[in-house]
Amino acid sequence: MRRVGIVGAGITPCKGRWVEKTYYGLSQMAVKTCMEDAAMSIKDVDAVVFGIYNDIFELSAIPEHPLQGIIGMVNKPGMRVTNGGATGAYAMLAGYTWVASGLYDTVLVLGVEKATDCFDFESMTETPEVIKTIGWSGDTFFERELGWTASDSYAEVVLAYMDDHPDDLKPEISAEIAEILCQQAKNNPYAQRRDEVVTAEMAMNSRYVVYPFKLLEMCVYSEGAGAVVFAAEDQAKAICRNAGTEPVWITGIGASNEHHVAGPDYKRHKYMGRIWSDYISSHKAYEMAGIVDPLNEIGVVELHDAFVKQLQITMGELDFVPIGRTDALIEEEIMTPGGKVLVNPSGGLTFGGHFVGGSNVFSTWSARREMFNRGIERGLVHGTGSTVAQYGVAMVLERS
Repeated sequence: MRRVGIVGAGITPCKGRWVEKTYYGLSQMAVKTCMEDAAMSIKDVDAVVFGIYNDIFELSAIPEHPLQGIIGMVNKPGMRVTNGGATGAYAMLAGYTWVASGLYDTVLVLGVEKATDCFDFESMTETPEVIKTIGWSGDTFFERELGWTASDSYAEVVLAYMDDHPDDLKPEISAEIAEILCQQAKNNPYAQRRDEVVTAEMAMNSRYVVYPFKLLEMCVYSEGAGAVVFAAEDQAKAICRNAGTEPVWITGIGASNEHHVAGPDYKRHKYMGRIWSDYISSHKAYEMAGIVDPLNEIGVVELHDAFVKQLQITMGELDFVPIGRTDALIEEEIMTPGGKVLVNPSGGLTFGGHFVGGSNVFSTWSARREMFNRGIERGLVHGTGSTVAQYGVAMVLERS
């Protein structure tokens, strides 16, 4: 396979609702910013992969079709990817594969979501309709009709983990992580919750949404778009010379999807006390990149943190802390300010924003930005999604 680099990235501000923009307009904003970052023309892009999670959000069964011409990719190949919360990560996996295989030299990956055009006229708010729309992602027979939601789906995993490890995921630790993410979001000009102030005490005292998730320890709905450009080695070097930057190489990538039916054997079912998709995908990426000690070899991690306690378990699956001792993230100063690894400097999905089709693209934009700004050599981007955290993708980024 060919060496693949990221040569440009751009995102829109994340908002709870973009009243003045359609998803067409958000897509144009992200692509324009990405092209300016790469100092290249859309005419020089060979193909595009669209990351759009939910047809109902966009009010279209083929929401990608108008974007082809609107963003300047007319008469070129375009493909839509949808993989739940991991849509952005899987879209990047597809874009990477197209370049690495030699099929195309430059590929644009665009993730976009316009979630809160959904509206519930009984309550006169967006929330019930958005929750119902996400509910259509659940299993038709055994989940959706029982009132499945994203929150209680992930709560099942966390509760099973807590059964296995009752001394881990202490409330005060999760609350402190929420405060750290809130503080870090202030350094992200596009963060949805940049102006919020959330302390550990506030997080501890906030109400439960679904046990054990508290209101200030989980993400909110977002609208926005993000774009990255992947290029083969020769093209990447030439583009970056022209832009006065450097490529960020993708040296490892892995993905894994678990079963959605619970059972005791993770090879045949979904073992609820673990997120094996995170473990398998990250270790495939580590193997490809030659990483044996993530904590000491990776400087920045942008991971999918729809819920703070899920962040903790994922950091265990990624081998930054032991499974069963994820409270070490705070107790051993691993992700505290100035700690061993920079975790979600964007504020993560919790405080930065979670526009589902492109959230992991947003994470990639942030990881690359921090690698440049702080002189970090290696970064890791992670995405998860679907019911009970079935889907996992991990991507290792390197500057050298």
